[in-house]
Amino acid sequence: MKTNLIAIFTVIVTVLGIANSTYAAVDNNNNKAVVLTDISNINKIEVYGNVQVYLTTGAADQVKVYNQYYTESALVQSKKGVLRISSYKTEKLVVWVTAKELSSITAYDNAEIKSFGNLSAIELDVKLYNNASADLKLDAYSTRVTMNDRSKANLSGNVTDYSLVHNIASSVNRTYLVTETATDKLTGAPAKSTEYAGL
Repeated sequence: MKTNLIAIFTVIVTVLGIANSTYAAVDNNNNKAVVLTDISNINKIEVYGNVQVYLTTGAADQVKVYNQYYTESALVQSKKGVLRISSYKTEKLVVWVTAKELSSITAYDNAEIKSFGNLSAIELDVKLYNNASADLKLDAYSTRVTMNDRSKANLSGNVTDYSLVHNIASSVNRTYLVTETATDKLTGAPAKSTEYAGL
């Protein structure tokens, strides 16, 4: 009996020791994730400043913020289905967002938006401003992408109805994007003058 108790105690101590070592290994450079529990029903995301957002589609909405979020004067706020994220520090604020029914992404300044796996949506509206960038692997019925200023987008995946509105300074790579119907509208391009006028 005494031998059995010692064996059970040894197994429990070993298991707890392994569990604690695994937890400590996850904490790289003191960058712990803060899971925000009061956020739900995310259908729009607005990102401002020097932020890197990783997006996934999931069964429930969840937001994880890295980089000692509370000490960096960053803002992560959810109101009426709109998740607003902003940080203007030199080090990028890293945020992982899992959304169930995302319909709109808007990014400003130097924000980076990246999908992790396929980003699934029925209708998705993506708007990029300033130097914002998006790297999205899409699985959507309808996707509208509007690009302004010097924004960049790298799009891949499958979209049934794809629409792009962009200016001359923005750049789009859609080499690996498969679409059934696609429209591409260039705005802000200089008007073509009539060649050989007066000849």
